[in-house]
Amino acid sequence: MASQFLRLAGTRTNSAVRNYASAHGPSATAGHDGGGKRWKMLSLLVAIPGVVLCWINSYQKEKEHHEHHVRPEFVAYSHLRLRSKAFPWGDGNHTLFHNKAVNALPEGYED
Repeated sequence: MASQFLRLAGTRTNSAVRNYASAHGPSATAGHDGGGKRWKMLSLLVAIPGVVLCWINSYQKEKEHHEHHVRPEFVAYSHLRLRSKAFPWGDGNHTLFHNKAVNALPEGYED
């Protein structure tokens, strides 16, 4: 009984939504003329320049940070940089995204 009721309710709801969604004519688009053009202009004149300005600001801040950044002194802690098994790439001692300036090996920095 409940399944029949749900089936009927679902059919009526779907057909009602389908009828409203497929409505055409002046009543369906009343008051929405030029909406696509407005959003296109907002995207081109506000959003894209805003993203460019944010990128420029973050680039300058990052450049300032790298100018005064000092690498910390290497301390050979026994619980860090353990190698129980060699990595399957390269010489087996370097991580996959190894950076000589930032990442230390178990013996210390490379330079």
